[in-house]
Amino acid sequence: MAKKIAILIRDRKHEGLRMAVGATLADDEINVFIMDDKLEMDDEISLNVETLTDFDVKVFSNNPENQYEQKTTEEIAAMLPEYDLVIPY
Repeated sequence: MAKKIAILIRDRKHEGLRMAVGATLADDEINVFIMDDKLEMDDEISLNVETLTDFDVKVFSNNPENQYEQKTTEEIAAMLPEYDLVIPY
């Protein structure tokens, strides 16, 4: 049975996005949350974000400087109990 997985990314952005891409290999629903900071793009981050988009992974952020679907910290916190697994980075 497919699991619902939330990946929260705040400090280790490269590692978190790489993990999110790897998690798409299983038949699970993956959602990524970019927390607090603006996501500074470089080649690796751009490739990982593009790959996540290709796999229809939803990406949310609580920072309006990020181009992703916006949610407040409170809205994100309210969503987390819906997930089978929450992985923080």
